[in-house]
Amino acid sequence: MQFGIFTVGDVTTNPTTGRTVSEHERIANTVEMAKLADEVGLDVFATGQHHNPPFVAPANPAVLMANLAVVTKNIILSTSTTLITTTDPVRIAEDYAYAQHLAGGRVDLMLGRGNTGPVYPWFGKDIRDGIPLAIENYALLRRLWNEENVTWEGKFRTPLQGFTSTPRPLDDIAPFVWHGSIRSPEIAEQAAYYGDGFFHNHIFWPPQHAAQMVQFYRERFEHYGHGRAQDAIVGLGGQVFMAESKAKAMETFRPYFDHAPVYGGAGSLEDYTRQTPLTVGTPDEVVEATLGFRDYVGDYQRQLFLIDHAGLPHAEVMHQIELLGTKVVPQLRAEMDVRRAAGVPDAPTHASLLAARAAQTTDTPSADAGQMGRVEAGVPRAPKTDDVTGTRAEDR
Repeated sequence: MQFGIFTVGDVTTNPTTGRTVSEHERIANTVEMAKLADEVGLDVFATGQHHNPPFVAPANPAVLMANLAVVTKNIILSTSTTLITTTDPVRIAEDYAYAQHLAGGRVDLMLGRGNTGPVYPWFGKDIRDGIPLAIENYALLRRLWNEENVTWEGKFRTPLQGFTSTPRPLDDIAPFVWHGSIRSPEIAEQAAYYGDGFFHNHIFWPPQHAAQMVQFYRERFEHYGHGRAQDAIVGLGGQVFMAESKAKAMETFRPYFDHAPVYGGAGSLEDYTRQTPLTVGTPDEVVEATLGFRDYVGDYQRQLFLIDHAGLPHAEVMHQIELLGTKVVPQLRAEMDVRRAAGVPDAPTHASLLAARAAQTTDTPSADAGQMGRVEAGVPRAPKTDDVTGTRAEDR
């Protein structure tokens, strides 16, 4: 199982000091976070994509990923998210393939529609087309990564005639894709149709909502012939803050929670820690709470934590990464391995997809057909027609 951190790059005033870091400082701190996450043995560092203040998450995450490829050794560089609705699929295909080469394959990406409404008109799009944009743009992105001389015509961009995206993906294996969503079953359906990963952000909503979204994705994954429902590739978000005691953690984190742009005024810290996956306490309490996620989503493959939100000082953020790497993740790895059902696959990586392709025979379906469908030459293996809606996901 993969464990890591994700950032949305918010520039938020520290409510205890009144100080706001500069954009340059926040960007430099983000690089330091990724380096430390790599050093303490975390598996994934993911960055958001934003085009507006108060965020300095990159407008093009591939730029940051290319930098991090130089200063890290083992960690997977991902996104949280790449805006599939307002970013041209041609740019996504080219930029992330380039970053994939620079990182030696340590790149995947999470696609999402974004939660900042004004971004749509900034790029000539209409937020009411969010779902259709996500479906059409991803269908094109897959073709660009898996085919050369692409001729294509759709609704939302100019046609392509014999176009080849460059560079080609490393080893002709595209970065693995997660589809991220908090509330849209259409995105879970899209992930299931292609046999891709589904990432549920799992921060603001109660556990039963996450359980419903993940279960829907699993059922559709199996329906489309990618494997058993329990073989579906699931990721979860989460937010934690740790200290030597729960009382100390609550006392320290409270002013940040109370003044956070996304939390402030919406309820008490006690309410949120009781009703959502937000965990504030000791490392052992974080382990216990995170292990509980499996009770309602089943075995899953990726757990990412948000730890740098709401104006927390950089020194505290780095301390949280240290605690994750030394106190939390080792326990979670051991416990998750013991509890994991037989046959549940790992999250695909460039190395595992390369090995799977090498082991695949030309005509005989692999025993790992669910993952093999992701590396064949272009489209998923003969998906069924959707017997619920009467259409295929990308035709809806």
